[in-house]
Amino acid sequence: MYLIFSLTMFLVGGINALVLRSELFQPGLQLVEPEFFNQMTTMHGLIMVFGAIMPAWVGFANWMIPLQIGASDMAFARMNNFSFWLLPPAALLLVVSYFVPGGAPAAGWTVYVPLATQMGPGMDLGIFALHIMGASSIMGSINIISTILNIRAPGMTMMKMPLFVWTWLITAFLLVAVMPVLAGAITMILTDRHFGTAFFNAAGGGDPVMYQHIFWFFGHPEVYIIILPGFGVVSEIIPTFSRKRLFGYSSMVYATASIAILSFIVWAHHMYTVGMPVTAQLFFMYATMLIAVPTGVKIFNWIATMWRGELTFETPMLFASGFVWVFTIGGLTGIILSMAPLDIALHDTYYVVAHFHYTMVAGALFSLFAGAYYWLPKWCGTMYNETLGKWHFWLSMIFFNVTFFPQHFLGLAGMPRRYADYAVQFTDFNMLSTIGAFGFGISQLLFIYIVWKAVKGEGEKATDSVWEQPQGLEWTVPSPAPFHTFETQPQVK
Repeated sequence: MYLIFSLTMFLVGGINALVLRSELFQPGLQLVEPEFFNQMTTMHGLIMVFGAIMPAWVGFANWMIPLQIGASDMAFARMNNFSFWLLPPAALLLVVSYFVPGGAPAAGWTVYVPLATQMGPGMDLGIFALHIMGASSIMGSINIISTILNIRAPGMTMMKMPLFVWTWLITAFLLVAVMPVLAGAITMILTDRHFGTAFFNAAGGGDPVMYQHIFWFFGHPEVYIIILPGFGVVSEIIPTFSRKRLFGYSSMVYATASIAILSFIVWAHHMYTVGMPVTAQLFFMYATMLIAVPTGVKIFNWIATMWRGELTFETPMLFASGFVWVFTIGGLTGIILSMAPLDIALHDTYYVVAHFHYTMVAGALFSLFAGAYYWLPKWCGTMYNETLGKWHFWLSMIFFNVTFFPQHFLGLAGMPRRYADYAVQFTDFNMLSTIGAFGFGISQLLFIYIVWKAVKGEGEKATDSVWEQPQGLEWTVPSPAPFHTFETQPQVK
């Protein structure tokens, strides 16, 4: 149910994005008014983050964590049920906000004041939707933490748990810690809007920059909440298709925990342009660059796992290795944006849009696809169509890069984000980006078709150990070689 809901939201959020890209195909105003463009920008962000990616990972957790730790089910079945059934009403509130006077919220997914205090009733609906989705996330996280800590099978010690279980445990602690912070921020906006408080109103003694501090104290750990389960999925898939154990298991666990802890002390790197002291800029700059260390540990461990492995590239491995490559690009642009002098120039340009889509889409979405293809035979007992899966990967990878790579150049040239119009010199890259976006969107229909066929049972029956040997390849193990050679790896004919 979580996965079906998130797939539906993914399609809705994707249509929002295609409206944006259609408007930006050429300079000038073609299709939509700037106000509606901003509503689409906001809704695209909110729906993708809270409606598509987070519920998808909770769906993965519900299905895989009990299986991986030997539990009979999640710890709290009714809480799990309530957690899910909060999501459809929240989604309904978001969609209904288009039809109230003034339209949907148009303050960006970050809901910045003072814009957020000036919007119509659509903003109230958006705030209630965020509250409900936040409550859902908190309950899902409590359930996951309780399940992992309390009902593991005998002998399943913490340091024997699969990496996906570890990453979700750490993610769940992050969610419990930061969702109440978001709730506090948007509650203060609500009281500023309706009850005469002035938390963020400078005229009443409040401070709009305080809102940014509170929001990003939630917002930066949130980006790791979105990506950490993806790290876990990739850490399961790469060893399988390399026919080797994961390189550096314990360092992966500690790296994940380090990323989670450091994510709490870097929030103001989103705020270099608010006029903070240079010493504060330096602190947040160095703390942000420090996060690159545990992230780099993960990247190099994945590469070391593949090194000298018996690699085969079925669809899950294609998405996992594609994830490593494209997420690394997103990480490197993050290092660039962590540097205060560079970020002040690039802040709120398309360079930032390119950076976070390389981590969100190529990171979270590609790892979701990888996990879906990897576990689909286990879930429905039927193999998906491998040829179509590979088509889905290559179309997604090519069109993703066609969409977002040119946006680095747009940002470096100074094109600001969240504008419905732009100067004529940005036309060519925007046209390219729009063509890529439509290609990427249409490619996802292929994924829906593949999953639909597998779920209906139209395909080869999956074996108990579907990934134990490469599809269509026969394994031979040579006789033991002398101890001083390296010829002991299984050979693939």
